[in-house]
Amino acid sequence: MKPQKEQLELVLEEPVPVSEIDIKGLAEIYDEKDVYLSVYLPVQGRENDHLNRIFVDSRTKAIKDALSPELRSEFMDTFEMIQDFIFQEGLSGENGRVIFASSKEQFLHVYRLAVEPERSFVLDTSPFLLPLAKIRAEYKDYGVLLVDSREARFTCIRSDIAEEKKHLSTDLMNKHKKGGWSQTRFNHLRKGAIKSFLSEVADNVQNTCDQLSTRGLVVAGPGTAKQQLMDLLPSNIRKQVLGVMDMSMDISRDEMIEAGNELMQSESIALSREVVKDFRNQILRGGLAAYGTKDVRDALEQGRVNILMIKKDSSIPGWICERCQNIQANVYPPKECERCAGPTSAIDVVEELYELAQRTGAEVSFVEKQDFPDSDHLVGALLRY
Repeated sequence: MKPQKEQLELVLEEPVPVSEIDIKGLAEIYDEKDVYLSVYLPVQGRENDHLNRIFVDSRTKAIKDALSPELRSEFMDTFEMIQDFIFQEGLSGENGRVIFASSKEQFLHVYRLAVEPERSFVLDTSPFLLPLAKIRAEYKDYGVLLVDSREARFTCIRSDIAEEKKHLSTDLMNKHKKGGWSQTRFNHLRKGAIKSFLSEVADNVQNTCDQLSTRGLVVAGPGTAKQQLMDLLPSNIRKQVLGVMDMSMDISRDEMIEAGNELMQSESIALSREVVKDFRNQILRGGLAAYGTKDVRDALEQGRVNILMIKKDSSIPGWICERCQNIQANVYPPKECERCAGPTSAIDVVEELYELAQRTGAEVSFVEKQDFPDSDHLVGALLRY
């Protein structure tokens, strides 16, 4: 499908969370010829700049040598479109850059990321989305609620971009003045003030979480206030808590992100293992599961897949018909499609299955190699029906 008019140009001037990139919309775009250039680069520092130039020069030469004169001309036009963006110095907070372009369609998307992608430079019939999908799977959106007895800060972390959403504080009497209340009464009043403050924090967390589409919540801070807050959180918010961590109130944003990401990664691995466990059970019972490239492809084309499982870092060579989208794995591309006699091109079948999942609304789970249930297969699926 050709890109819509409103999709033709999108050039961002600041880092964007990966979850804000319309991967599903990009997955709808394709052409019968190799006209879409996709570039992924880390951009901070002189070393990256040097390595990027070597990498881009090498890939540009390899692609030019492999193309027909007509497509070589279109490729060079596309490269000219994006050359300045490829070698532009990284902006503040930008650690990675993703570019999709086609001179034929006058299509240009430039995304700046706070995370570093692996280098990739691909010319294909559609934007190459698998690296972006892997980044999205690795960097989930979540919130960190940092709290003690007198202060609370809610920070939303999205693809290593940290944005503070709420900041609450209260004044508490810390010293008992001579001639004033008894120590017992003073302590009682102070505990009541702390509970009142934490109740206000709990209400604000409810409102903030309702406004944000985050995967979960990390509750952190020094002392016992975070545990007291956990008791005051509404049950629906408590279920979203990924973990409770000891953390200083003056922790840097980078340290906060690192600690939160470690917890989030552990939670993601646990969730993918639950998917694998369900998949195994479905296979044993002859239930709603498909495995192997052909069966999974057929289920995706029929819109039956609920969760597509992909073994991490897997790749399957094959071909696709650019007219009817027929996909075949582990076969060298014929001159024309067996279904419709349309033009064919070599592909990574895993990328195409991922794009099919995006088009049909299926979730995608990247599974650790050691957890995947069958070493002979690289993809599997839990089915809707």
